[in-house]
Amino acid sequence: MKARIVTIAALLFSLMIGAAAAEIAAHRALYELSLAHARGDIQAATGTMAYEVTDACEGWVVHQRLAMTLTNGDGQDIDMLSDYTTYESKDGSELRFRSRQTTDGAVTSEVVGEARMGPNGGEAVYTLPEATTKKLAPRTLFPNAHTEALLKAAAAGKKFIEMPLFDGTGADGAQDSSVAIASWTGPAASKWPELATLSSGRVHVAFFDQAAGTQQPEYEVTMRYWDNGVADDLLMDFGDFSMRGKMSNFVLGKKGC
Repeated sequence: MKARIVTIAALLFSLMIGAAAAEIAAHRALYELSLAHARGDIQAATGTMAYEVTDACEGWVVHQRLAMTLTNGDGQDIDMLSDYTTYESKDGSELRFRSRQTTDGAVTSEVVGEARMGPNGGEAVYTLPEATTKKLAPRTLFPNAHTEALLKAAAAGKKFIEMPLFDGTGADGAQDSSVAIASWTGPAASKWPELATLSSGRVHVAFFDQAAGTQQPEYEVTMRYWDNGVADDLLMDFGDFSMRGKMSNFVLGKKGC
């Protein structure tokens, strides 16, 4: 299955914007996943996604664990597990990344490396799946900076932006992303009191293979974003199937390191 199921982590992690200084919302969240649509052989799907952002003084550590059980047309269950961990410096210049995926207990993908960006571009240096280096074009953003730009655009009333992203979830380097912001409004009802006083809106992000030059996205994500970077009400479209994610547990973390 081609879909890189860990990439949702790249969208769930950002800085708070607004009148005050930018401030990330360190937090832990658990999402319950269910099948929304199936286009191919998938007949049923369930899962969970655990997500945590930790303040590490000069950077942010993100850890995501996504577990899904897919049932195919023959009634066979396929267990997929993904672990994705990153460290991103707060100035957006450095990213260390590690992702590992297994299917029915067998490792199907493992990606490890680090990347750096400067004013004239940067590079990603992989140690797994093989030792290689990928150039990163100027203005390529790491996950935190990508989402910060998205939220700033939303607060400014923009409806559409395009940004290159490198998140370390695959071995092919950076991707292009297209972001559509359907709405951005003031405080909205939420079962989580910590979120109910914040602005939020619906956001759709499509990801494209830079090398292929195609207009068909590799995968897409729709969610409600709150202006502290927390996301809920997710719809993750992996191409041959889509999963809906509902936040079932949420805890704000400590501010500062």
